[in-house]
Amino acid sequence: MLLSLEDATVRFGGRAALDGVALDVAEHEVVCVLGPSGSGKSTLLRAVAGLQHLDGGRVLLDGRDQAGVPAHKRGVGLMFQDHQLFPQRDVGGNVAFGLRMHGAARAEQQERVRELLELVGLPGAGRRAVAALSGGEQQRVALARALAPRPRLLMLDEPLGQLDRSLRERLVVELRELFGRLGTTVLAVTHDQGEAFALADRVVVMRDGRIAQSGTPLEVWQRPADEFVARFLGFENVVEGTVVGEAADTPWGKVPVPAGAAQGVRCVLVRPAGVRLVGAEEGLPCVVAARTFKGTHVAVHLQPEDAPRLEAACALREAPEVGDMVGVEFDGAEIVVLGWEPPS
Repeated sequence: MLLSLEDATVRFGGRAALDGVALDVAEHEVVCVLGPSGSGKSTLLRAVAGLQHLDGGRVLLDGRDQAGVPAHKRGVGLMFQDHQLFPQRDVGGNVAFGLRMHGAARAEQQERVRELLELVGLPGAGRRAVAALSGGEQQRVALARALAPRPRLLMLDEPLGQLDRSLRERLVVELRELFGRLGTTVLAVTHDQGEAFALADRVVVMRDGRIAQSGTPLEVWQRPADEFVARFLGFENVVEGTVVGEAADTPWGKVPVPAGAAQGVRCVLVRPAGVRLVGAEEGLPCVVAARTFKGTHVAVHLQPEDAPRLEAACALREAPEVGDMVGVEFDGAEIVVLGWEPPS
């Protein structure tokens, strides 16, 4: 295992920013740590980098305890959200910085700078001033600088956070392809689940200094561990219900659940795709309270008479208007009993 955190704990005053975190990152794996502000994800990154002292536990790289090893000797690369490029140096000077610190010969520096600028899509940009670069170009230069010394672990702190959405979506695809091509081991932190799910082999969701869930993007998306994870991922249709057999008694009435689901009082998630609109005289009667255009579909917010709101995903041409009365039925294939794993 390239990176292991064992019971990693960091306290600020009386509060644990990291609370006994255990995490492994294998060689060539891309792991994204996801969570809201204050969940501990950036503290975790700083602890691995050697920029934050641990109050308990250990950080191991290649099986070696990093206690007492300064940041510049850990062999990790770190790229921050604001890039932190040196304005007095040109692009080439920025990319070569780590190589100079490691005593690389000038010819080696020049060749590595040329190779990396080509790799990140900025061929021939070595003499350009940093101030003349766009946000996306600065991000690419910061990435090239972090990769230049060939770190065994590359760490990214909200790497695309300052870029507009269309540029973020394009660059996250490029990063994924680049890391795959280089075989880079990556530990990234972000609050943007779309970014994490597009980039990662494995997603780690944090809450209050602890790991709430870890799994592949598909596993986490399909089966959130609990209500917190489900709501953080943007799912609103979460209620408590009593599961009996293959149905749950909820404030929305009886909804189907997977065969073999855990019985008793449980949190139940209904994905928006599982909320089917039918005629007003059928199913659960609701009034359309709001509509939100999502590009590929319309999110329709439905208000039953005496129950929490529901969100449905509707095709553009089929979405009802605000104020319309509709009926709702539920598709069991889109319903998850949280905290329960189906037998494999």
